[in-house]
Amino acid sequence: MANRKRPLETVVTSNDSFKTPEKREPEVRLLETDYMGWGVEDTCRYLHTEGLGEWEDTFRAQKVTGVGLRYLKDADLEKIGVHCLGDRLKILHSLRKLWHIETEANKVFNDPIHGHVELHPLLIKIIDTPQFQRLRHLKQLGGAYFVFPGASHNRFEHCIGVGHLAGRLVQALNDRQPELLISRRDILCVQIAGLCHDLGHGPFSHMYDGMFIPKARPGITWKHEEASLEMFDYLVEDNGLSPVMEQHGLVLPEDLDFIKEQIAGPLGSNAAQGQKWAYKGRPEDKSFLYEIVANKRNGIDVDKWDYFARDCYHLGIQNNFDYRRFLKFARVCEVDGQKHICTRDKEVGNLYDMFHTRNCLHRRAYQHKVGNIIETMITEAFLKADNHIWFEGSKGKKFTLSTAIDDMEAYTKLTDHVFEQILHSSTPELAESRQILRNIICRRLYKCLGQTQADKPMTVNREVLRSWEKELARLVPQSGSQDVELQPEDFVVNVIFMDYGMKEKNPINNVRFYCKDDPTTAIQIRKNQVSKLLPEQFAEQLIRVHCKKTDEKSLEAAKKHFVQWCMNMNFSKPQDGDIIAPELTPLKASWSNNNDGDGGSSREVNGVSVNGQKRAKVQLTFT
Repeated sequence: MANRKRPLETVVTSNDSFKTPEKREPEVRLLETDYMGWGVEDTCRYLHTEGLGEWEDTFRAQKVTGVGLRYLKDADLEKIGVHCLGDRLKILHSLRKLWHIETEANKVFNDPIHGHVELHPLLIKIIDTPQFQRLRHLKQLGGAYFVFPGASHNRFEHCIGVGHLAGRLVQALNDRQPELLISRRDILCVQIAGLCHDLGHGPFSHMYDGMFIPKARPGITWKHEEASLEMFDYLVEDNGLSPVMEQHGLVLPEDLDFIKEQIAGPLGSNAAQGQKWAYKGRPEDKSFLYEIVANKRNGIDVDKWDYFARDCYHLGIQNNFDYRRFLKFARVCEVDGQKHICTRDKEVGNLYDMFHTRNCLHRRAYQHKVGNIIETMITEAFLKADNHIWFEGSKGKKFTLSTAIDDMEAYTKLTDHVFEQILHSSTPELAESRQILRNIICRRLYKCLGQTQADKPMTVNREVLRSWEKELARLVPQSGSQDVELQPEDFVVNVIFMDYGMKEKNPINNVRFYCKDDPTTAIQIRKNQVSKLLPEQFAEQLIRVHCKKTDEKSLEAAKKHFVQWCMNMNFSKPQDGDIIAPELTPLKASWSNNNDGDGGSSREVNGVSVNGQKRAKVQLTFT
């Protein structure tokens, strides 16, 4: 039994023996993170740190820079005087360490759209800030969530997706064309730009900068891209990220300018002076890098790729564009002295499909008439609440819903939660705003009277919209006077612009392609070379009118006012016009379906023809 007893344990008095190993901060060696930018002396310094100082003079005499290290082979070393095989192997081993450096392990996100996404540690540092985490509370599609139950995704996941795709595209170009000399710095800056491109969005995304700010502060022209730049600067400063960025190989402020230029274009004086090359962050031979995150040239960028896939997934709409195919064929060619991202000539049809997908998303979701009117009502509630809700900014100064854009500390606190803040408030000053939001929750929405179009594009501003609302209230329908008196404030007129991303221009005209037999020469492909079924025009204006009064009598009168207004303005026949005011729509001859050339069978009813001429019967057309 004594033998079966446990042996006496040795008592160790040292406190260090049982210490849990502490996580060590990774040591980042600045030079190694971007060897492609080394000069001759940087290369020699690296040899010295690797214990190869005896070869410094040889490398210095041959003027070997960081760019050449990647292509240095055993035969090259022997040619420049490193005759001993052991020495050559030693040098090659040290050099190969450069393209396998891991400063920290990447973190992995499981994204429903792109699968498992790996992000660089510096990107994680940016994500883990209050300014970026704010994006968790901004709906990607704004008011569309009140129409599409699945559209609950936020700017947070979209920005992570864009950062990921930006890295994939720039890495694909680097792997396919090493002669482009894309550095680690370039790749990291492009990823950061993708990650931070939407930092400046306000509550309900485009509703804030597209509807609320123009009405709350009509004297300024402000877009969320401007706030993205300011928020990015504030994020870096508030979280002390400049040393971290330098530690990971970025060069400041040059790389900060490059990141911001990718988001919003040329900065400050360079853009105003109209210089041939207005960018400061990168020289002209890196022009193609500015086409990855926000492509001002033709609109083909990773921002669209992510929101096409992500929005379609959450909306329940089929996405017909596959960005993975574009990645396979993307390469850089020279066009008019600048380098641009091009794709194979056979992909031209797929790119037309991409812009068609964008247009379909706008028609079916982004500009959905119910979603738009909900955003109009939220905007009205915010306008009424503007002077009664305050956010503390820098130095304790207070800012309202509309002035928070002037101070990023205050703007960081402004998210979609302001909707609930108003809805659940009890102060009398917010009573009107509160009632509007309760009407949204209870689905007591303004009613759509219809949609129409002008013959030609019109320049429309706030004054024009007000005059239209006055005209709608003032006119008397031809069917006779109404018992209901309507006021200009009872009508809401919205003008919606639908296009392929470049207003009336065809974006494909700004895309360049290459052929299989000559991948270095960029060519242009005209629309008539592709298909005769492509659109003739690439932009249109839709005019929608809503009525705030929802009782049956007022709504019936408002419908007749709207139809009569369309006739007076010589606009197109309203959608469902025969239904909303059947006694008025036949009075305009050009609205007859027979004049549209669509053909179809017809019959006559009630003694009034569709073209407005009296006869024994009315002719209705069925197409």
